[in-house]
Amino acid sequence: MKRLTIKDIAKEFGVSISTVSKALNDSYEISVSTKEKIQKYAKENNYKPNFNALSLKNRKTKTIGIIIPSMLNYFFAQVFNGVEKVANKRGYKIISCISNESYKKEVETIEMLSNGSIDGFLLSLAEESVLKNDFSHFEDVMANGTPIVMFDRVAEAIQCDKVVTDDFKGAAKTVKYLVKSGSKNIAFISTISNLKVGKKRHQGYLKGLEKANLPINNNLIVNILDNDYKNYESILTPIFKANKIDAVIATDESSAIAAMKVAQKQGHKIPENFAVVSFSNGILARHSSPKMTSVSQHGEKMGATAAKLLIDRLEHKSKETIENQTIIIKTDLVERNSTKKSL
Repeated sequence: MKRLTIKDIAKEFGVSISTVSKALNDSYEISVSTKEKIQKYAKENNYKPNFNALSLKNRKTKTIGIIIPSMLNYFFAQVFNGVEKVANKRGYKIISCISNESYKKEVETIEMLSNGSIDGFLLSLAEESVLKNDFSHFEDVMANGTPIVMFDRVAEAIQCDKVVTDDFKGAAKTVKYLVKSGSKNIAFISTISNLKVGKKRHQGYLKGLEKANLPINNNLIVNILDNDYKNYESILTPIFKANKIDAVIATDESSAIAAMKVAQKQGHKIPENFAVVSFSNGILARHSSPKMTSVSQHGEKMGATAAKLLIDRLEHKSKETIENQTIIIKTDLVERNSTKKSL
């Protein structure tokens, strides 16, 4: 027979894994009636704690796991650099894994590393996890005493430390900058419209237009699937032909470069009569032609901040007394040759 787990009990009673864990440990935080029901069910179904896993958890490995959604995104490479610097300084090793935007891979990685290999997790959500809205694998591992710090893509429902970018303000400030530079028909291209960070940037773009008293033209809001990167130019070409556009804000560098190429092929001169700005101040932006103005999310700072939060929690003698924090990293605009200076 399959061994009964805390997750099974939580499903039976329709409660969180954390609630079951507290009930089995006779916590005062859980009502007496709930505790009695859960404890009775556990006893009747021969529930036994995994003492082997618990003993592994009680042994500190001085190793932290980091899970990123993609290895192709330079932003996550910047985050990793920040994590590594802090971890090395504090005497911790790193095990890095890639979910490839897969919920299944994310779950498998969490389960694999939760066998005592690491003391805590740093992670950014896979896109499939966001779409499924299923974060029980995080609750499970946290209920067993392994802390998690989420960065960039986070789950609001999970009570843990988080480090995020001020995406809304970053997009709104970019619209303001472009308007001051003379742009009036600003397109917004998103490859992450399913994710909260993408939604925040979209909302910031709309707020920027509103503050500048510019009309919202839905034809200039373009949502593209991230895995369509080979077709970015062919997707954008008819949109640029059919609409008057003098500037683009893109949520990533690849789609921004595609927009730049399409604009140039259609006779626009950058930055004289067409401007392009991308989120993520990475390698592509610095080596594009012309070099691209970018919204810097300060990935290295985000990684360093997340690593510090996790290690501080791991080394705090009474972890329960540390309140969960959400730290917001402010964006900056790095001006290059794809935009004109503000008027």
